Amino acid sequence: MSNIIAVIWDFDKTLIDGYMQAPLFEEYNVKGSDFWDEVNALPQTYREKGILVNKDTIYLNHILKYVRDGRFKGLNNEKLKSYGSMQHFYAGAIDLIKYTNEFPLHSEYGSKYQEYNIKVENYIVSTGMRKILEGTDLWMKKWVKGIWGCELIDELNPETQEVELQDIGFTIDNTSKTRALFEINKGIPLHPEIDVNAKVQESSRRVKFNHMIYIADGPSDVPAFSVVKKFGGATFAVYPHGNQEALNQVEKLREDGRVDMYAEADYSEGTTAYMWITHKIEEFANQIYKEERERLAASVSEVPHHLTK
Repeated sequence: MSNIIAVIWDFDKTLIDGYMQAPLFEEYNVKGSDFWDEVNALPQTYREKGILVNKDTIYLNHILKYVRDGRFKGLNNEKLKSYGSMQHFYAGAIDLIKYTNEFPLHSEYGSKYQEYNIKVENYIVSTGMRKILEGTDLWMKKWVKGIWGCELIDELNPETQEVELQDIGFTIDNTSKTRALFEINKGIPLHPEIDVNAKVQESSRRVKFNHMIYIADGPSDVPAFSVVKKFGGATFAVYPHGNQEALNQVEKLREDGRVDMYAEADYSEGTTAYMWITHKIEEFANQIYKEERERLAASVSEVPHHLTK
């Protein structure tokens, strides 16, 4: 049976209050807004040269250019990982993830959920940098079950004799985030030998889509929102306190049927985000419990009895 509820998080501006690269810019005295302005101009610059680039991941190329130019001298994967401990999480974010991991223990209906081994798993799917994610307590302390992010390859630079980032190893953009959802659906994080394109019977899939909750901050996550909604899951958007433009964006997502609900990005106990997410988990748990009870009842044949005639 599929008894797992998956809470799937975007990272930048969803779990944290900005971009995960902020500590990188701070260490190298680079103004983050200038860097992102340069990145945002690159697609048009290359288009004028007849070259198409992926606007979601071109920032990786720009980071490598900064390494080559000496502006990010000595930047390697070890340094990237160290930035994981410097992330500024929204209020309550880490506590909520820890709480949901132990969901049956906190629920007044915990005993019936434990009867069918119903549990919650948290995942992070980001277009950011996997090594930074690996350096967060969320991953180091195994509070999330799986992470997706872009990978850069570091090697010894013969000129500087330092290990530095040299090439792109793996990318994930806002469209290929949907592939990560199917990998969660099929259990690939725990069973990497399974090909995401392999046919897996619905009954054998580890996490059903209608047991998924996808949480992100804006329009760039529409592909992932759409997949989860299409298959019966739940979607939730967040916006930062006091940001009218961001509020308008998530309201448009709700009007367009992309998200079920949205709230300010504060996950402290008693907030709208906290209550909606925990209530949705409870709702899914009750759904799984009901399905399993019905399945068990249907599998029990009628007890044989003596014929009276």
